[in-house]
Amino acid sequence: MVSDSQHSTASLVDRRPTISGTELVATLVPPPQFDRASFDSYRPDPDYPSQEEARELLRAFAAPAPAVSRGGFFGFGRKKAESVSAAPTKPGIYLDGGFGVGKTHLLAATWHATTGRKYFGTFIEYTALVGALGYNGAVSVLQGARLICIDEFELDDPGDTMLMTRLIGDLTSTGTKFVATSNTPPNALGEGRFAAADFMREIQAMSDRFTTIRIDGVDYRQRDLEGDAVPLSDEEYRFALADVAAAHERMTDDDFSALIEHLATVHPSSYSGLLTGVQCIGLRDVHVLTDQSSALRFVAFIDRVYDAQIPIRATGAPITTVFGGGMLDGGYRKKYLRCMSRLNALSASEIA
Repeated sequence: MVSDSQHSTASLVDRRPTISGTELVATLVPPPQFDRASFDSYRPDPDYPSQEEARELLRAFAAPAPAVSRGGFFGFGRKKAESVSAAPTKPGIYLDGGFGVGKTHLLAATWHATTGRKYFGTFIEYTALVGALGYNGAVSVLQGARLICIDEFELDDPGDTMLMTRLIGDLTSTGTKFVATSNTPPNALGEGRFAAADFMREIQAMSDRFTTIRIDGVDYRQRDLEGDAVPLSDEEYRFALADVAAAHERMTDDDFSALIEHLATVHPSSYSGLLTGVQCIGLRDVHVLTDQSSALRFVAFIDRVYDAQIPIRATGAPITTVFGGGMLDGGYRKKYLRCMSRLNALSASEIA
């Protein structure tokens, strides 16, 4: 017998969102959790000086260019403007570091501190924009922006890498500045994945345009968490559904295998559309994934869930143990570890 609370729940697999190029452009802003991110609200860990150094370099990078002081008659005896800080001279900043050290916070803080037209999105969102508008159409939309922020520059395909480096090259030549984050520095992108000479040439071209800043530290999401996420029993899961329904909140209820299959039918750029109005995600019978493509789609989905800060409640295997088949030893190790960190935090999150 199905309870009233189960009748009131929605299912992610029933949703088939699509997003147009125009709609995608409108979403190129920081996620809601970073609406008020600033350099002052970033809390550097004193045990890792590179965090403070990164903040100050980005603060200088985002600051308006200082006016030149002119002295004497007709500018004779003019003085050089004093530098606010040792701001990087290249048009791009590349933030490299482990997950959970505040790279996205600093990226959003740079976006908020920069005046003029600007965009903030993930690597997937920018490649999707090119797919929707065509390359020239995407360049036309982005051209003239003072700043473009690219979060999680993690490369799954050498073609996408070449596309993005071409886009960066065309836009930096017209004055646009870039800040990108990744768990892998530019000169190591592709290691353990691709070895084509043209791929490495493209990586070098991108590296030449970016000043790399390494941020050390520990994963802040795990400071108060130990071990894997704890799955719910079937009874606890039913209670969770009932509690959310009683509070007139929206909790989705999906079989894990069905969700994984459904993600293959939705473009990753539209994953955020799956989450509209959702305040908690329920997943039944979580199990280990052994297919790399399925695992990477799940990572992309969880990235959007984390951006929206939607708690997860699940039964079956601990959701932080879903990456099997030696995946944690492969080229996407850092991507999976970041996802596991986010899954652990979301599983422990309170329902708003």
